[in-house]
Amino acid sequence: MTNVKNPYLQGLFAPVAEEVTAHDLPVTGRIPAGLRGRYLRIGPNPLGPLGPDEDASYHLFTGAGMVHGIRLRDGRAEWYRNRWVRSRDVAERLGEPWAAGPAVEGFDVSPNTHVIEHAGETYALIEAGARPYRLDHELGTLGPSDFGGTLKGGYPAHTKKDPDTGELHAIGYYFGWEHLEYTVLSADGRIVRSVEIPVADSPMVHDLALTQKYVVIYDLPITFSMRLAEEGRSLPYEWNPKHPARVGIMPRSGGAADVRWIDIPPCWVFHTLNAYDDGDRVVVDLVSFPSFMNGGRTDGNPPPTLDRWTIDPAALTVHQETIDDRAQEFPRMDERLVTRPHRYGYTVTAEAIVQNQAGEALMKHDYVNGSSEARLFPAGSGVGEAAFVPSGPSAAEDDGYLMALTFDPERQATDLVIIASQDFTGEPVATVHLPVRVPLGFHGSWAPDAA
Repeated sequence: MTNVKNPYLQGLFAPVAEEVTAHDLPVTGRIPAGLRGRYLRIGPNPLGPLGPDEDASYHLFTGAGMVHGIRLRDGRAEWYRNRWVRSRDVAERLGEPWAAGPAVEGFDVSPNTHVIEHAGETYALIEAGARPYRLDHELGTLGPSDFGGTLKGGYPAHTKKDPDTGELHAIGYYFGWEHLEYTVLSADGRIVRSVEIPVADSPMVHDLALTQKYVVIYDLPITFSMRLAEEGRSLPYEWNPKHPARVGIMPRSGGAADVRWIDIPPCWVFHTLNAYDDGDRVVVDLVSFPSFMNGGRTDGNPPPTLDRWTIDPAALTVHQETIDDRAQEFPRMDERLVTRPHRYGYTVTAEAIVQNQAGEALMKHDYVNGSSEARLFPAGSGVGEAAFVPSGPSAAEDDGYLMALTFDPERQATDLVIIASQDFTGEPVATVHLPVRVPLGFHGSWAPDAA
């Protein structure tokens, strides 16, 4: 299923052809007994074989989603599973009946971008107007969801969970809308608030920021492209220099008329690390690109940096500064501190040098001391986004573990590495050896067992 024409169909990106179930996985080190739950990761994994035209036009963001899961309990790695998310098309290709459910105007895709647990349900997420898919505990597909009939449109790939209320805040978009849709999903899994925010040009909005006072909205220059749509591109969005870049600040209890828009220099943001209120100002830590998806392409873009935006809603200004200019992405933090000041953040960089050795690294940033550490992995490890798991409900920030997938070239298979966050550059607490390679993908989550 590899392809010499498309870089996203070969090497560590190459899709796998089989669904696998494996039990009692080998472990190096010792899995902490308190880690009881599932590490979940998702990414694109197109079903093959693809024809020559499909190979050439394949877009990384649109491949059918495959969820990977590792179940940890009582110091053991009980199982590994990988499963395609069975949209209508995927089910038909696999010769299975589709688990029918609500779609948006017939728009149904296999989510490939994020996988989360909320209100006792596991959801696979994607953006651009499609519905999330419910999965069972063992990653089988239950079907698309509209949260009990409360979701008007699609649901995005990124949410922010308010640690006080358990609610998920999100911003969705769709090329057929002339607005964005801000939603609040209650702790019991129903949409309880929805605000339509008018925008021009049908922009892509991948993430948001949330503080205790505000919702922060990114309206940036990647927009729907009719030209690319007419060419048959699977993701017809591209960098649009004619679309002004701006940031919106909306009070959490406000409506569209209360959004204050602030113009900023052109840039692109996929991911927010965190945001919080600092007196009358708003601090947003994020990763930004000078531009992205020129001509709709995901390669050849200028590198991203770890930045801080300080927003003054009264003066309508945004002060932008670079915290770390090394190319990095996939920022994560202790999500118990969403909307509150944080000290630590974790990112991934594909190019790092530590003690004169080159490779790939997880980065740990200390926002109080202004310092950073790099945990190096060998070149070709394909180290993925690190999810932070606190060591206990009342543990201090950074008292816990980081979980990430890495590829082992010697085994030609993937490991789940568990790192003590306070011993960031030390030996892993445990390494779970999976029986197969997990293709490079997008986001992952820790889904703990119910208390």
